[in-house]
Amino acid sequence: MGYGRRAFLGRGAAGLAGVFAGPPQTLLASAPPTGPPGATLLKPPRLKSGDTVGLVNPVSLPLTREDADAVCAALQGVGLRVTCGSRLDAAVDDRERAREVSALFADPAVQAIVAVRGGWGSARLLPHLDYDTIRRHPKVLMGFSDVSALLLGVHSRTGLVTFHGPMGISSFGAFTVAQMRRVLFQCTPVRLGGPDAPDREASPAEGGHLTIVPGRARGRLLGGNLTVLSSMVGSPYLDTGADLVLFLEDVREPLSEVSRMLTQLELAGLLGRVRAVVFGQCTRCMPPQADASLSLDRVLREQIGPLGVPAWRGALIGHIERQLTLPIGVEVEVDAEAGTIQLLEAAVS
Repeated sequence: MGYGRRAFLGRGAAGLAGVFAGPPQTLLASAPPTGPPGATLLKPPRLKSGDTVGLVNPVSLPLTREDADAVCAALQGVGLRVTCGSRLDAAVDDRERAREVSALFADPAVQAIVAVRGGWGSARLLPHLDYDTIRRHPKVLMGFSDVSALLLGVHSRTGLVTFHGPMGISSFGAFTVAQMRRVLFQCTPVRLGGPDAPDREASPAEGGHLTIVPGRARGRLLGGNLTVLSSMVGSPYLDTGADLVLFLEDVREPLSEVSRMLTQLELAGLLGRVRAVVFGQCTRCMPPQADASLSLDRVLREQIGPLGVPAWRGALIGHIERQLTLPIGVEVEVDAEAGTIQLLEAAVS
């Protein structure tokens, strides 16, 4: 589920020298899932300039040296050091990729773990992660798209706040970096979105803000890519507790499939437990040939509107250049008319 990969890499790495190296990480033995879903909330330490980011490739696509150079350079450009996992450039099996994620959590020299890209296969790591190690060494874990599976699974099994935000191939422009630093670098609640947010106006591709159901509500933030999240329903890797503020996004899905997946969430009972819904972007999501009049707004009004909870679409979430960083598991208050997500607590410690 990558978006504009070459354009993102080119923009993120402009004017910066790339590096691929970093000492290979020692791989830990994987362990089966431990602990119940819905564990006590665990916050990672806040980041500081000069901290080290460990890059990991959780998907089933290898990364070229050229791509890795550009990713490392983009992160160095925002004041972070970079070390690369030893398996970014090789197609390896699920257990080995999971061991690398666990090893980066155990490495005391690494303060954050960022996925290099989306694609497919992140969910296959979940049975093989060492959740005890992750719980003992809480760190920032960030990405989006297919990496939603990793964020949701780790949060569900450990209680760790994980972050739906930019990853290696993202465009680390001024807006995205500013939003990321507000959430990850300071121990204070912040408000995301709204009319006074930097660079507020959405581009035509980003759709703008539309209130579906007005109102305010509070709950625990949970969400990610709709395709990925819906595929995890019924597994022990998705927190389906009560009082959720659900955020969703998708890319290149026919709108009929968006409708089908929302129906799946409804039939599974997940939508019945939400306090509010925020739909970000559905990038290049087109109507099916059988009904060219079908629109995202129609789907959301017909399937989210009847829930009667505050809801809007158009948040800067998804496969777009300017992205918010959203902490999964944190208590928030949303205002559907203003288009804001107010954190009620800091996302980091």
